[in-house]
Amino acid sequence: MSAGLRTGEVAAAAGVNIQTLRYYERRGLLAEPNRSLGGHRLYPEQAVTTLRIIKAAQRLGFTLDEVAGLLEATQAHGRPDAGLHARAVTKLAEVDTKLAELTAVRDTLRAALAAGCDDLLACSESPCCPLPFAGDITSTPAVGGDCGC
Repeated sequence: MSAGLRTGEVAAAAGVNIQTLRYYERRGLLAEPNRSLGGHRLYPEQAVTTLRIIKAAQRLGFTLDEVAGLLEATQAHGRPDAGLHARAVTKLAEVDTKLAELTAVRDTLRAALAAGCDDLLACSESPCCPLPFAGDITSTPAVGGDCGC
C-alpha cells in the first residue's frame, strides 16, 4: 500500500493542474496532505475523488464558496438545509432565470437584425427600434421588417 499520492499524480488523475490543486488546498476545499520525510505532499487517494467532485460541481454552475458548503455538508451529515438537493433546487432556479434573460437577449438581437438596425444613434431615435435604450430588455417589443434604423 502506498503512503500517498504526490502532487503531480493527484493533479494528473483528477485532470487539474498543480496550481489548481494547491489553490483548492489553500481555500480549504482539499485537506492539507501529510508530508513525506523529504517534505513532499502525500495526498490520500480520496483527494482525487474530491477534486473530481469540485470540478463537476463547478461545471454545474456552483461557485467555489458553494462547493465548499456542499463538501462541508457531505462531511457533517444531518443538516437539513445543507444537502445537495436543496442547493440543486436553488441553483436550478438561478439557471432558469439566466436562461430567461439570455432568451430575451437573443430575441431582442434577432428583432434588431430583422428590423435592419445598423446605426445605434439612428436606432436610439427610432420609435420602432427593438433595442432597449430605456427600461428592461424583457419588455422590448419584437419588431419585424425594416424600420430604417
